[in-house]
Amino acid sequence: MTIFETDQDLIREKKAIEVFVKVFDGSFKKLDPFDVDYKVFDKDKNLIAYAEVKGRIRTMREAYPLPISVKKLIKLIDKRLAPVLIWACEDGIIYGKVDKLIGQIKWGGRPPRDGSSNDAELMAYYDKQKEFKYVRYL
Repeated sequence: MTIFETDQDLIREKKAIEVFVKVFDGSFKKLDPFDVDYKVFDKDKNLIAYAEVKGRIRTMREAYPLPISVKKLIKLIDKRLAPVLIWACEDGIIYGKVDKLIGQIKWGGRPPRDGSSNDAELMAYYDKQKEFKYVRYL
């Protein structure tokens, strides 16, 4: 299996998780490339959540609907402990707790890339809703 995350993707992802945990003085630990992205800890180093960060190369205003692979979503909710989705936009992050979000599931994704079997797949899409929180990059 090939990982398609570029160095730029990883930089965008790390910036997003750093901004997210700064909201509550927490910390994070990167997980295996075939797992969800992060374990999230509170200021006292207690594990409080798991997070998946998705790159969204658009501004927060233009980011909707917010996409995520259903496979990745299931992997995240199987962790059971406060699963959080974070979209890393150009100007900040949009995040929400999975169990509070309302989305739509349909076939989607991106144009297939050589060597990838997961570009077109079952996807969840989230429109703007009150459960989302926003943090702008400084």
